[in-house]
Amino acid sequence: MLQIKTILYPTDFSKCAGHALPLALSLAECYGSDLHLLHATVLHEGDPGNAVHRLPSMEELYQLLERNAETQMKSTLEDHDAKGFSIQHAQVRGISAAGAILDYAAEGNIDLIVMGTHGRRGLRRLLLGSVAEEVVRVAPCPVLTVPEAGEVSDPGQIQKILVPVDFSEHSRLALRYAHELASGCGARLHLLHVVDEVVYPEFYPPVVSPNHPVTDELRDQSIEQMKSLMGAVGPGPGSEADIHVRSGRAAHAITDFAAELGADMLVIASHGLTGVRHMLLGSVTELVVRRAHCPVFTIKGFGKTLF
Repeated sequence: MLQIKTILYPTDFSKCAGHALPLALSLAECYGSDLHLLHATVLHEGDPGNAVHRLPSMEELYQLLERNAETQMKSTLEDHDAKGFSIQHAQVRGISAAGAILDYAAEGNIDLIVMGTHGRRGLRRLLLGSVAEEVVRVAPCPVLTVPEAGEVSDPGQIQKILVPVDFSEHSRLALRYAHELASGCGARLHLLHVVDEVVYPEFYPPVVSPNHPVTDELRDQSIEQMKSLMGAVGPGPGSEADIHVRSGRAAHAITDFAAELGADMLVIASHGLTGVRHMLLGSVTELVVRRAHCPVFTIKGFGKTLF
């Protein structure tokens, strides 16, 4: 059973952030977790060209913003009564929102971060970056991202959970989380293996035709492997699953199939690539977080586990 003792909900009081709050509250109630509301005041002090350095007092500006944030956080708490769990709120200063969130999560030994994502693409994402993607990549604990398009506000609304499987140890761990979440929500579990154009599991045939990437033999072997993984999960309400095989580029195939299926949540593993490796290889998980129209529960192949 999942043990979620502390949940962190970062907010900048935007519509996007607010969209993730109902699910954070519901999960806190479901697991009896302590919920931490966090607001980071970011003025980019490290940038000497920033206009704030020409204002009369940086400290006065900080205090003004923090008073305003305090008012909004209290209003948020008043609108939602805690039922069987405590709600705390905190403010921190930082040079980046993601850095402040990550530091708070590490120092507070947070079990789960629940946050909204704007789902920016193209030039806007290149210029503005993505706080959610950086948190997903670096956080020491699982992260649940909720897109603005997502409609889930309560675990009871989760009927279909999709978990992509590439037969790595990371995806085995993701399957274990998905099984626990499906059991807790009474949801149907769906396993998806995408036959990628580049990387193939070791049991694939030695020659795969580029024109017909999913042969009957390959499909059958993939299905048998996924059935074997489900058998290893063990009995329980979430031990039955529908199994699917698709071909294409992993992130696009996963999110397209999730939309086709009408999935209410994706559970996926992150390998935690950083630095040059991340720049060269990219991240399927981050692309899924960016493109998905449903909440994405990202677990790590490193750091904290919730079992």
